[in-house]
Amino acid sequence: MERREFLGLAAGAALGHAAGVSGVAQSARPHTPMELGLLVKPYGAEEATIRKVKELGFRNCFFSLDKYLGGFTPEIATRMSDLLNKYEVRVTTVEVVNPQPLVWDFMRGPSTIGLVPRATRAARIDALRQVSDFGRLLGVDLVQTHCGFIPEDPADALYAETVEAIKTVARHCAGNGQGFLMETGQETPTTMSRMLRDAGEPNLGVGLDTANLILYGKANPVDAVDILGPHVKAMHAKDGKWPTDPSKLGEEVEIGKGLVNFREVLGRLHRVGYAGVVTIERETDGPQQIEDVKREKVYLEGILREVLG
Repeated sequence: MERREFLGLAAGAALGHAAGVSGVAQSARPHTPMELGLLVKPYGAEEATIRKVKELGFRNCFFSLDKYLGGFTPEIATRMSDLLNKYEVRVTTVEVVNPQPLVWDFMRGPSTIGLVPRATRAARIDALRQVSDFGRLLGVDLVQTHCGFIPEDPADALYAETVEAIKTVARHCAGNGQGFLMETGQETPTTMSRMLRDAGEPNLGVGLDTANLILYGKANPVDAVDILGPHVKAMHAKDGKWPTDPSKLGEEVEIGKGLVNFREVLGRLHRVGYAGVVTIERETDGPQQIEDVKREKVYLEGILREVLG
């Protein structure tokens, strides 16, 4: 995904104050269980982006908001809320992963991604506080991020430090009436399950990204649902193939052309009572992305009709 340099810390405090005294929440229309949605990046084209969500036939979306870091304001929240109401679209989740550096591979990824690396941890905690406060203004009740290559060894000093970092963010989100979700990818499902237990925050959950588990070579997403299912509060529908180069992630591909068994994943989620949305994420750009999403939507609608009866 496209990333941008972190812009500063001061705006977070100001927005946090604003979130504590007022809100401009979007329409309260609830989603239906397993309703399809779309991951979008509204920066620089807010109305066009939200309108496109509506035109593609979605009633909800997931906001990736890195480019707003250091510049979140109540005025932006008001403008977005007005647009969301205008097009009758709801935001289910907000996410940031910045500040940089971020290297999405196996070589530098462990030292650059998420809340694990010490060098960027404090700034990323601040960034997540910012997006949580902004999400509160929009009436969004889920905040998500990649927590990083959480150590498999619980005796690793970085593991204990990451537990505390996740607890800090989760508690801030709880203060805003939100859940905090760890997005699957860099860690095994068992390690994520251990983190859920050790952090122990009641609002801490899982954002299941079906492709990431494969792209990072960590697990089959079907098996991951068996381990993490009751904790899954959001889902990215994405497809991919296993990594074959030990330096690089696997290949993300159009849904239906990779290795994710969506019938089984969605079926198992349904059986454990998953009531969240199914957010399509396609990491192409421009017209190609639109065409891919249209086909993916039709593909998933067919599967969901089977799963939901």
